[in-house]
Amino acid sequence: MRWAPLFVSCVTIAAAQDFSGIIVEKAATGQQFTEGPVWSPEGFLLFSDTVRNKLEKLLPGKAAVDFADVAGGPIGNTYDSQGRLYTCEFRQRRVTRTAKNGKVEILAAAFEGKKLNAPNDIVVRRDGHAYFTDPAFGNQEDSRQLDFYGVFHINTRGELEAVAKLKTRPNGIALSPNGRILYVADSDSRSIRAWDLDRAGAASNARVFADKIEGVPDGLRTDEKGNLYVAAKAVYVYSPQAQRLGQILVPETPSNLCFGEADLETLFGTARTSVYRVRIGVKGALQYLEK
Repeated sequence: MRWAPLFVSCVTIAAAQDFSGIIVEKAATGQQFTEGPVWSPEGFLLFSDTVRNKLEKLLPGKAAVDFADVAGGPIGNTYDSQGRLYTCEFRQRRVTRTAKNGKVEILAAAFEGKKLNAPNDIVVRRDGHAYFTDPAFGNQEDSRQLDFYGVFHINTRGELEAVAKLKTRPNGIALSPNGRILYVADSDSRSIRAWDLDRAGAASNARVFADKIEGVPDGLRTDEKGNLYVAAKAVYVYSPQAQRLGQILVPETPSNLCFGEADLETLFGTARTSVYRVRIGVKGALQYLEK
């Protein structure tokens, strides 16, 4: 299957980087609701088809194929520096980690004796600190036990702590290139929240990074320059100083994002029934901690 160009999206990211005329291509289609894209260390795109409880695999230039059944409802995915796959399972209300040999470990399912709401998206810093969001959408509200929507941290000892207990629902999550800033999309307030992270993974200095976002902010990613990409009504791009730099129009409402391919200069976006591909010309950020 060849990836077919759909249209040209006019975007200017910065004066030194003119991305005008980039081409948005459809890389996969026919899914029911795509989410959680992540580039595998083995050289393919992995993403969730949440309605079908499937993880799908997409090799460059090929059609997507089923990769794994996840009865717990896969949504957000990421890999750690050891190549282990982390998955938010919103139906089972837990976060799991799958080793290279296929062994599945439950990392988080409850907080202070109460079940999590519905883990949604996750990121892992290179030193092993993991952060995930725990909103509740639709009928997930009816069975939730926590009286807040959480942003959580799993430290390198496997201990779970709340970064934030919110009244509005967090969604997508990402790290700055140096691993020192945590970004979280707040779907209800149409904003992006941010926290500073120290070397031990602890969060401080909670603040609103950007607000008045058009549409419902969902998935987030950063590039190597620290620019933040936000999946909302379109894909919006912000500088590290929160200046809106441009937008990428997608035929369907985007749900989540990741950088991939061998040079990490392709932005993939999941969007309802399809996955889209855009050659950006800037590398995605490696989620590491500066020495």
